[in-house]
Amino acid sequence: MSSPLPDYYSILEISPTSTQQQIRDAYKKQALKSHPDRVPSDSPERSARTKKFQQINDAYYTLSDASRRRDYDTARSYHSYSSVPDDNDDDPAEEIPRPDPSSSSKGGFPWSAFGFGAKNAAEEETYSNEQFGGVFEEMLREEGMAEGQDARPTSKFWSVIGAVSGGAMGFIVANLPGALAGTVAGNRLGAVRDARGKSVYSVFQELPQGDKARLLSELAAKVFAHAVGS
Repeated sequence: MSSPLPDYYSILEISPTSTQQQIRDAYKKQALKSHPDRVPSDSPERSARTKKFQQINDAYYTLSDASRRRDYDTARSYHSYSSVPDDNDDDPAEEIPRPDPSSSSKGGFPWSAFGFGAKNAAEEETYSNEQFGGVFEEMLREEGMAEGQDARPTSKFWSVIGAVSGGAMGFIVANLPGALAGTVAGNRLGAVRDARGKSVYSVFQELPQGDKARLLSELAAKVFAHAVGS
């Protein structure tokens, strides 16, 4: 018995007529919202978040490519889904890929033909992280925290990392405990920063889990604020 076809539009909380830019924007929001690193590694939420994050990545992988999206829509047409309300009917800015009825084969379309096609959970997690890494670097470029083709960290990135890690100078208040705390944080970040030639996502992956969570939360707040203001 074949697995049911997942509703990737519902997973990303978008309409089936969404444009490619809307799909990308939705992916950013959902990936930041559900990223496993926003909770401690021993949190009971971790497993559910990891599964959700992989579904979001699978949805984006499928819908972000015109050919994969067209094939998915063909298969989806044979399943009953209640779609997200369509608010894009009057937007002619982008032609939306449509299923080609002549290419469909009713009933013989396994959903595993879409998405990453990973063989196991570990492989799927690797694919999810790789895909998220590219979009993560794009988001940091937009915020002025990465630059160049290889997404090198900027001074703004390091200042944000210093702040979320408690290593900013403002936390050192002329007393021994404060100075020691600042020194420890500074040394830890310095060790990460000395790894030359690494992208911001590579640096992010080397951060302590708590710092990852705070950075993701801060980035999510910026992305959501842009969405509200647009």
